[in-house]
Amino acid sequence: MIPLLETRALSKHFGGLHVTNDVNFALAPGEIHCLIGPNGAGKSTFFRLLLGEYTPERGQILYAGEDITALKPFARIRRGMSVKFQVPGIFPSLSVAHNLEIALQHHLEGASLGAEIRRLLAFLNLTAAASDRAGNLSHGQKQWLEIGMAISLKPRLLLLDEPTAGMSPDETFATGEMVQALNRDGVAVLAIEHDMAFVRQIAQRVTVLHVGRIFAQGTTDAIIADERVAAIYLGEADAPPLRSVADA
Repeated sequence: MIPLLETRALSKHFGGLHVTNDVNFALAPGEIHCLIGPNGAGKSTFFRLLLGEYTPERGQILYAGEDITALKPFARIRRGMSVKFQVPGIFPSLSVAHNLEIALQHHLEGASLGAEIRRLLAFLNLTAAASDRAGNLSHGQKQWLEIGMAISLKPRLLLLDEPTAGMSPDETFATGEMVQALNRDGVAVLAIEHDMAFVRQIAQRVTVLHVGRIFAQGTTDAIIADERVAAIYLGEADAPPLRSVADA
């Protein structure tokens, strides 16, 4: 099976600092994959390379078998990638429904547009807040609204950058249910996340980054049980060899 997303020897440095260092990564079609690691591991840089915001010094990025390394961000989005960043990029002065309308307006119109807005509001648990100013939503609701705007493009791959940051446990669990529902509809998900309860809830596979390299890969249970993974979070591991953790 051709991976939906693949990187080959992907590398990016800023000055003498190798933030992404020969990363070989693959995500299967329809997979939920979480990317974890301590602060400074290179997770956000890796995401920006995938999106085309950064240009790698060397290596390749492939999407559904096509080399997209040189493509602009908008071209990657047109091919079925979408992203939700950690800080919500909503329009705070507009209503919740209007935010969704803006995201959908180039794809639908008339009755179809209204029906899709109502469907997304229900999916996001925001029906009751449809006419509220987006800026008045709770933090968790703002995150959900941006997820709704991201999935309005009907992506094959959704990139999530710490989607549950600042959420309550109940909001985090509800977000996990949304991600799982999207996945049942065929959307592959790659999420940067620190909340291990959320990772355990959604992830089919987990990759651990450390100082720009892949440190470990495996199932959630295998990664959580790996003492070396715990050590890097405590700052006790200096040399991070590539390692594949056997499935639990």
